[in-house]
Amino acid sequence: MKEIIAGLNKNFESRIRLGIMSALMVNDTLDFNALKELLGVTDGNLASHLKALEKHELISVSKRFIGRKPNTTYSSTDYGKLSFKKHLAALEQLLGGN
Repeated sequence: MKEIIAGLNKNFESRIRLGIMSALMVNDTLDFNALKELLGVTDGNLASHLKALEKHELISVSKRFIGRKPNTTYSSTDYGKLSFKKHLAALEQLLGGN
């Protein structure tokens, strides 16, 4: 059991971070507003969770302008994808899936 729990990643313990990573696993990129609407969170709450995931190199950030409006998009890094898959595998093991 200890080795299964060791497979869990603290960076994904929050439901918001779990939601961000889940969304980015099935979409190549999502912008800030799409994530905000999808997860139903405030700007500040989403921004703090995105910053934490970026700090641990689990997501990458791209900033650009569309016309005169700034647009920030997010995508999962290869490391982030691998880490998230390992986290999900550990959860499945805890639930008796494998």
